[in-house]
Amino acid sequence: MAEQQDPQKYPLLEEMLALRGMCLQATYTNRDLSKLFGVSIRAIQDRVANGQLTPRDLPGRAKFLPFDLEEFLLNSKRGRKK
Repeated sequence: MAEQQDPQKYPLLEEMLALRGMCLQATYTNRDLSKLFGVSIRAIQDRVANGQLTPRDLPGRAKFLPFDLEEFLLNSKRGRKK
């Protein structure tokens, strides 16, 4: 029997990528994330510095895996304003 695969392994990430006209990749750079989230590279660097995003120590520059970005999106709920 053929194993069924989930068509969207990273539903939040894939939805954001589709909105930006981007494709799912094996790894993402700070530049990729700045384009994806519509912010400056410095804003991504700030998120890394304060521990909200954690890059992988892969060859070359710091890289993010789709799993890391899906987890970031799942945990990125904004608090209620009082």
